Amino acid sequence: MASHIQKAFQTANLSGFFSSGSTNATLTSESPNLFAMLPLLFTSSAIRDWAKLIVIGGIFETCRRFASNSYSDLLSSFRIEAVFDDDDPTYGWMLIWLSKQPSWREIRAVEVVVDNNELNDSHTIVLEEEGLSKYDGRIPRKVVYTPSPSRTYSMWYKQRYMTVTRIQEQTSRWSGKSNALHISILSRNSHILKDLIRDARMEFLRSQDNRLSIYTSDSTNTWRRIGTRPKRSLESIVLDPGMKELLLEDANDFLTSREWYSERGIPFRRGYLLYGAPGCGKTSLIHSIAGALDLDVYIISLSRTGLDDNSLDTLITELPERCVALMEDIDAALSGALNRDEHEQKKEATDRSEQSTQKPGPTPIHTGSRVSLSGLLNCLDGIGAAEGRILFATTNKYTSLDSALCRPGRMDLHIEFKLASKYQARELFYHFYRPVKSAVNDSEKGSKVGGTVNTTEKAPSENTVAVVGDVHQHARFSEDVIKALASQFADLIPERQLSMAAIQGFLMTYKTRPYLAVEKVAGWVEEEMSKPHSPKVDVTSG
Repeated sequence: MASHIQKAFQTANLSGFFSSGSTNATLTSESPNLFAMLPLLFTSSAIRDWAKLIVIGGIFETCRRFASNSYSDLLSSFRIEAVFDDDDPTYGWMLIWLSKQPSWREIRAVEVVVDNNELNDSHTIVLEEEGLSKYDGRIPRKVVYTPSPSRTYSMWYKQRYMTVTRIQEQTSRWSGKSNALHISILSRNSHILKDLIRDARMEFLRSQDNRLSIYTSDSTNTWRRIGTRPKRSLESIVLDPGMKELLLEDANDFLTSREWYSERGIPFRRGYLLYGAPGCGKTSLIHSIAGALDLDVYIISLSRTGLDDNSLDTLITELPERCVALMEDIDAALSGALNRDEHEQKKEATDRSEQSTQKPGPTPIHTGSRVSLSGLLNCLDGIGAAEGRILFATTNKYTSLDSALCRPGRMDLHIEFKLASKYQARELFYHFYRPVKSAVNDSEKGSKVGGTVNTTEKAPSENTVAVVGDVHQHARFSEDVIKALASQFADLIPERQLSMAAIQGFLMTYKTRPYLAVEKVAGWVEEEMSKPHSPKVDVTSG
């Protein structure tokens, strides 16, 4: 073989190239002729053997890959696979459904974490422990169990073999981890996946009965479910007569009038502007209305850092068809981030600089939001605006809002919330101390003497101490007594001078002692009215 190689080099005129000792040697006429060398190299038996091995190996590898792919395709024809990402509602459906399966409760590999936030329950599976309550009094945090990442769990669904794998990936340094469920079902019928999703959704709805889902946007402008809240009964909201009924009837009529809007070419959207004094029940009423209509709440924070017109348009466009979109304290966002044009921005900046030179004051807080008023208006009723949604906006400064924002089509119904009236004070007192059925029954049982019921009640002394336990939760007085005390309490509350939140805060101090609340309310009212920030006049628009 050496002689062949030597002969090849001689034929290619390489001897002069390798024997030259000059540093300035050039490759001109003595350049190697590689094409002439190739036929001689292939005449070697060793090289021919290596070539045969490469060809045979390539044939075997091709056959192996073909067989492997054929086997995978054969298995795929008998298997249905689906992936559920944690940024999609179906991910939460599947977790709730899995937590209800008997075989799932017997898994031996779990990830144990302590959940600090009661709202954030959409990405965990809570396995109830027998003999233990959901919350232990000594440890005010619940322990949750989630399937371990990258492990495959097997179970049966409708007599079909199914595997579940939780996939966890680090998306970025700041965004945290993303989760996904990979489900594989051994079946040729694709309807089995539809049945699974339907069962998971029904299980999720049952688990969320009497609860309200809350959504907010993250830094990537994606809606994420942050958890649930118990629905609030409309009876617990004390407003002037007719206000709750008006809003609920109008919203319910809107949701059932899609064809009416479509036939007349009117965009299927509805907006409500709730304005008035702070602490008068605007947000509480929205919470109750959403629960009564069985709608999820999507919170839109116009002052969020990094939010601009394009991001806001994306968020509003991606709202589901039936939901409540909430913009709280829109006047604060308007004053801090929203302006109609550059001229107004310069004018406001000049006014602020003049005010700062006249007298010192607190430094204004500026958010990182870059939302303009024109961008907000286009999002509310532009071409790409979501339809079917109900928009609620709240403000404490009605007159500071731009008229273009408040016009019909954007804010169709304006509802004013005033400070508490005597009627509201009386109703709040009654609902606060009204007898609970179980408490009344226990009281009647405990006061029976010789086959008769002792209905004599007396006011507790000032030194009465509330008893911890069930008694601490309810005042044990008859309905007639509570109504009489409610009238006395309302007579001591000035008309339209205090907020409902302030009155409720006072009643919380005496939550099981209504007599003491009536006794102390006069002094409390005098103290509240003497405070500098206490409103002395009827607040209707600011």
